[in-house]
Parts: sequence; structure tokens; C-alpha cells
Amino acid sequence: MSRSRLEQFLTRAWLRRGVAAHALLPLSCLFGRVAAARRRSYLDHPEKMQRMPVPVIVVGNIFVGGTGKTPLTIWLVQALREVGFHPGVISRGYGVDNTVVREVHAQASAHDVGDEPLLIAQRAQCPVMVGRDRVATASALLAAHPQVDVIVSDDGLQHYRLARDIEIVLFDGRGVGNGWLLPAGPLREPADRPRDFTVVNGALPVPGVPDDAVAMTLQGTVAERLCDPQQTRALASFAQQGTSSSMLAAAGIGNPARFFQLLRDAGLQFDCLALPDHHDFADDPFAAVQADTILITEKDAVKCRQHEALKNDPRIWVVPVTAQLDRAFAERIVEKLRGHSTA
Repeated sequence: MSRSRLEQFLTRAWLRRGVAAHALLPLSCLFGRVAAARRRSYLDHPEKMQRMPVPVIVVGNIFVGGTGKTPLTIWLVQALREVGFHPGVISRGYGVDNTVVREVHAQASAHDVGDEPLLIAQRAQCPVMVGRDRVATASALLAAHPQVDVIVSDDGLQHYRLARDIEIVLFDGRGVGNGWLLPAGPLREPADRPRDFTVVNGALPVPGVPDDAVAMTLQGTVAERLCDPQQTRALASFAQQGTSSSMLAAAGIGNPARFFQLLRDAGLQFDCLALPDHHDFADDPFAAVQADTILITEKDAVKCRQHEALKNDPRIWVVPVTAQLDRAFAERIVEKLRGHSTA
């Protein structure tokens, strides 16, 4: 079974308590005991946790796969900067050699630093470091950029060795799925895991998610031509282009359906191509495609721009999205950072 087919199978299985999920439940119980013991080992022995000289905010999820952490991280960096902070971001860098800490520059290769950290560096325009060891990565960030006064960790919720001041757990419309831990369900930790804030990428309420969750929406209204980002079009204008056979939407993200729904909401008709998360685009998946227009995500675009054939394909348009959250949520985060009650 191919990776994409396996992901699709697990995604379906994890949304209900069917035969496949029940068969894996004994392994979930074992996974839960191991995860709980590991978490408890740090909570009971705080001396094992390394605290940075500046506050640390972790943006993570307990639902495996993509829930929208990258747009939320970019929004958070921009919100902190607006009130006078100088944020920096650390990330693991999926699929790269992250045994060595590396700084992410806007012109870096996604192959070297990862697609999501590169997108964050380009969009948020703040210092970004990647590395497997979160403590070493955070320390390197502060050494290279002493002006940084708050660190945002893109993912890393389960990396307890790095002490954190605020934890933000992100869900999407899938909520907690079937509510079971891996591998019978999609959860890395129990749904009631303590955290400071809960955000839902989508409409509220969502079953299994706390009632005080904050809603996040992703807004995308324009498209930029990959070979010439100065050329932009209103996304809705593609709706007048014709039938689905002339347009393809492709997404190599954790939840491609969310990108496809954004395009449908804009009135577009298209064929879908769901690629594996973090697809590397080493081979051109559009070479044999007959569509006149191909719409892709920003995350995929950072890799396509580094592929000669893809970056010059005039059919490809990128759809940037921006996270929208209540301004009061940013104020609550700032209050907590400054040591005041958020009540």
C-alpha cells in the first residue's frame, strides 16, 4: 500500500470506532501508558526540564497530522510583534537532517531546512532555527539573535525537556476523531490533556474539544502565479474559467480536504490531487496533467519554486492563506506572557 493510500485509510479509520480501530486498541493502551509515564517523569522532576531565559510558547497538536499549526504560528509571531515583542521560531524541520541546528533564511532550500520552517521564515520574517534537539535549537536561536525576547515552538508539545510558559493546542473540524490514542485513534495524548489555550481551525463547537476553545479561520482570497508572484488574481475569478476538467487543485499537506474546501467555498470547480504530507516534488506530478490551471498551497510552493520545471510552469498558481483569530485571544496570550491573570 502506498503512503498516500495508507494515510487515507488511517484517516478514515481514526474517525470512527470500527473494526480496524478496535483491533489496534490493545496497542493504544500500551502507547498511552508509555506516553503518560514519560510525561509524568518530567512533571515530577522539573529539574529535567531546561528553561530558557525568555518565555517559550509551544504551538502543537495532539491529533496526529496537519491541523493548521503553520498559519497559527505565523499569526502569533505577527501578533506578538505588533505589541512590541521580538519573537523567534524554532521547529524540528520534517524530513531533513536535523541532527545539526540550522538557521532558516528566506532563500534556503526546503530540502535542507524543511518546508514549514521555510514558509514561516518567508511569511513571518522573523529568526527561525531548526533542529531535533529543541533545547539546543532554542539556545542557538538566542545566541544568534539576542534581540529575541519570546520563542515560539512550532510543534514540540511532547518534547517536555524544553520548559514552556504557554501551551496552545490546535484542533480542526475532525475534533478528537474517535477519541482513542495511537494507533487505534489519531491522538498522541488524551483529549483532556491540560493546556493553556485551545484553538480550533474551523467552526465551533467541535465534539470532544473544550467549550472555551478559540475559533481560527483560514482566509484565502487571491492567487499568485508561481513563475511570477507579481501576477495575482482574485480567487473567485477562477470560478468563471469553466468545468473541473480544466482546473486541478493539488495539496501535499496534512489535511488536503481543508484546502479543497476553501476553493469550493470560493465557487471553484476542479479535479483533486491529494499528495502525501510534505511531498518533496522531486518528480513533477503535473507533467502529464492536461489542466489549464493548477492551484497549490503555499507549503507546496516553497518546494515547487526550487524545481526547474515546476517553477516555470505558467499553469501553477499559489493560494496563500492567512489565519484569522479574535484579537482578544492575542491579548490573553500577552497578559499571560507578562505574568498577569488572563481571567
